[in-house]
Amino acid sequence: MRRKNVNYSKYGYIFTFPFVLAFLIFSLYPILYTAVIGFTDMKGIIPKPIHILDNPFQNFKDLLFDNPSFRKSLINTGLLWITNFVPQMLLALLLTAWFTNKRLNIKGQGLFKVLLYMPNIITASTIAVLFSTLFAYPMGPINSLFQMLGWTDAPVFFLQDKTTARGIVAFIQFWMWYGNTMIVLIAGVMGINPALFESASIDGANGFQTFFRITLPSLRTILLFTLITSMVGGLTMFDIPQLFLAGGPDDSTLTTSMFIYGQAFKGSYMYNRAAAASMIMFLISAVLAGILFYVMRDRDASRLKKIQKQKYRKAAIAAREGGVTHGK
Repeated sequence: MRRKNVNYSKYGYIFTFPFVLAFLIFSLYPILYTAVIGFTDMKGIIPKPIHILDNPFQNFKDLLFDNPSFRKSLINTGLLWITNFVPQMLLALLLTAWFTNKRLNIKGQGLFKVLLYMPNIITASTIAVLFSTLFAYPMGPINSLFQMLGWTDAPVFFLQDKTTARGIVAFIQFWMWYGNTMIVLIAGVMGINPALFESASIDGANGFQTFFRITLPSLRTILLFTLITSMVGGLTMFDIPQLFLAGGPDDSTLTTSMFIYGQAFKGSYMYNRAAAASMIMFLISAVLAGILFYVMRDRDASRLKKIQKQKYRKAAIAAREGGVTHGK
């Protein structure tokens, strides 16, 4: 009896339909609607018909050239991201190398990993309250410690200093996320073929050589994922600066996400300006992601693909010339 062939691919489409529907309604539509609003004069509490501006890019121009608050939020976002992202990656890589080095045979790895990951599961509001209490003025643990050690004679209002405030916010972001980055990198290392490490050990490679010649190159895809997600998270930073200092002092911790929220939902209701700022941040994220993809590309694979293309092109030219000669 001949069995009827069953096409299982249709079940794949059925299973993905809920996700596609949710993506279209809750992601793609809001993105396209936000992009359109950026070219309009939509503002105010009472919704009005959408009207495209005579100069569609006027909102973008106003933000970039006539709005000091937006430019300041852009600078703050970049500073806060870089000052927490770079040490976060370095420490996560260091801890990854430490925990995955079989020669060290570290005892109690599980406990260390849990303790290092703990800050990531504490809510942002709790951390904001914790650090507000630590740096409280005139009486707080940090002020008391400074006076006890004789570093200051009078209480210091740490949170009124712009540089200190930025530094504390950057440290909180670093403290919250380095454990998460470390766990992702360790998971990546666990997926590397153990035979590579055994071969390196037999060849006499030391820990540094193994890490830089085998571990890091093999982690390229995981590193790219980590860099992209950290970059997007850093550029959309909102909860800690908002809950901890509400953007102060003097807008020194105002981020672009806080600026967008303030423009859209705090008094002015400038939806057009908020949408334009969102699209600017989207473009910045896209450009940075493109740069990261280019920098982290597999150069050997690209070189091999280029050589293969050249071979195919030469073979095609040779075949064409051979055909012409034969025709003559």
